[in-house]
Amino acid sequence: MLDSRPLLFPTRFPAPLRGRLETLQVNLGYLCNQQCRHCHVDAGPRRAEVMTRETIDEVLAFLRVSGVGTLDLTGGAPEMNPAFRYLVEQARALGVEVIDRCNLTILEEPGREDLASFLAARQVRVVASLPCYLPENVDGQRGAGVFERSIRALRRLNALGYGQGGELRLDLVYNPAGPYLPPPQCALEQDYKRRLGEAHGVVFDHLLTLANLPIRRFGSLLQSQGRFGEYLRLLKDHHNDENLEAVMCRALLSVDWRGYLYDCDFNQMLDLPLRLGARRRTHLRELDASALEGLRVRVGEHCWGCTAGQGSSCGGALEATGEA
Repeated sequence: MLDSRPLLFPTRFPAPLRGRLETLQVNLGYLCNQQCRHCHVDAGPRRAEVMTRETIDEVLAFLRVSGVGTLDLTGGAPEMNPAFRYLVEQARALGVEVIDRCNLTILEEPGREDLASFLAARQVRVVASLPCYLPENVDGQRGAGVFERSIRALRRLNALGYGQGGELRLDLVYNPAGPYLPPPQCALEQDYKRRLGEAHGVVFDHLLTLANLPIRRFGSLLQSQGRFGEYLRLLKDHHNDENLEAVMCRALLSVDWRGYLYDCDFNQMLDLPLRLGARRRTHLRELDASALEGLRVRVGEHCWGCTAGQGSSCGGALEATGEA
């Protein structure tokens, strides 16, 4: 795999300042039941990096004292961590909202047939990857048969009450298959709802559109195609200064499987640790959340992807409105 990191520095991206910490995004490991070609984590079935129970207890200890209201669980497939259910139960007992970034097919894996029911019983918000409503596009990006398995998983979630506009929130995630920006989120959401509803009887709450950032697998693919510079120019040409006020790194903190801290998940994948004092790396157990406010975020050329066009964050398009 070609390394895109040397192409991301130096940069003139205007580094934002951190505000109050609202979301702790925890990567429970790079192990995944899928191996998608666009994955910026380079996750897959052979990855051995998995967060330990000890580090998970440190996550819970931080939640108890920090006042952070949202725990955002990602991976790989976060559900493949042996302590996933323990973490969810303990966080919900603290009154913390839990988001599960689910690839959907994990709900179809043997031995996890009750996983959807577990999530529903604890009112976990599901943010599910479905990069297109056409089977050929999804299978081309994520593997043969993934679309049909994803539809079965969505129907299972719907049967439990997800995606009905109530407490069980189900959001889908779209990201482009190639080096271009996602279309306007609102219009694409309506198209998704119509297509999935008519063809498959599936309903969901919202669609989140995310731009692909030129790192890891996607960055390597762009280099092999000779399109890395072209894609960066596209991102820069569509930069919107207003999106800087709503970028996710101002209110979110990323935690890797070992417990070390980053401004965002993309910086985690680039091994750009959070800068806090003289430390090269800061572990979650060392952190006072109030010390984050006013810190300047570490940036690179990849950051143009978050401010291009309508903007892009873990919560979908920013649309220069402060929406997250």
